[in-house]
Amino acid sequence: MDADRKSQYGNIPRDMIASGSTSQYVLGSTDAEQERLIRQAARLDPYTERLFRDAGMGPGQRILDIGSGVGDVAMLAARLVGPSGEIVGVERDVRSIARARARVAEAGLHNVTFMQSDVSQVTSGAPFDAVVGRCILQFLPDAAAVMRSLSRLVRPGGVLAFHEPTWSPLLLLTAQLPLWSACASLIRKTFQCSGANADMELVLFRAFEEAGLPAPNMWMEIPMGGDSFFAGWVYDLLCSVRPQMQQHNLSCEALGNFETLRERLDAELVALKSPGACIGLVGAWSRVPASSAPR
Repeated sequence: MDADRKSQYGNIPRDMIASGSTSQYVLGSTDAEQERLIRQAARLDPYTERLFRDAGMGPGQRILDIGSGVGDVAMLAARLVGPSGEIVGVERDVRSIARARARVAEAGLHNVTFMQSDVSQVTSGAPFDAVVGRCILQFLPDAAAVMRSLSRLVRPGGVLAFHEPTWSPLLLLTAQLPLWSACASLIRKTFQCSGANADMELVLFRAFEEAGLPAPNMWMEIPMGGDSFFAGWVYDLLCSVRPQMQQHNLSCEALGNFETLRERLDAELVALKSPGACIGLVGAWSRVPASSAPR
């Protein structure tokens, strides 16, 4: 494993890793992974924007983004709240924070700041209107405990909103695509062996209630299409998780030559006249109760 891959847990705040846990952040934090996240965000952002708008986020609000990574969700939220609003991103990985800050400056967004911090150490002189995150809770051993802690930073009537993945729909959609199915199954297995939860729909629903929040509004969407993004998404993700595949003795021999894998993924879709797809996105949001009783 190269030096960059040795940066365990990537953009997961330290308090989100269970004491004594043997799980590792499956995606690493290499330059290549940062670029993959940016490409992925360009496709997922419209779905996340719909989630945030449905949850009532808009101009003038103050929002906390957990597990900010290279800043895509924070920048999306910044555009929703406008110059009168404020976004605070929490990120553990120093390299990711540097990249996020550079991207925010390049985008001309002056209402976004990032802090290197454990979630348990985040303090605020004023409450947030919302706490958000995308594809972060899947890595937590106790999502409910983290959500309970975060809800204390949100004003009464404020929102917690998360976008989390589920792999099961992709496995069903690719059942008649041998190469796609093998790739999706191997990625999902690697996530699971690394301690991540690959199917978050039930976990997410239960986490809101166990955190003392009302049952969330939820729905699932699956990005699909005929363009080359999807084959690239699968290939890039396999490249990012490959070190963890090797660590967990998961063989990729059935996938054939990696150098031609992306082209063969595209070719399989054309041959079988099938659309490409990626993970199902489970959106969930709920409001912090107006009661002032301690949570």
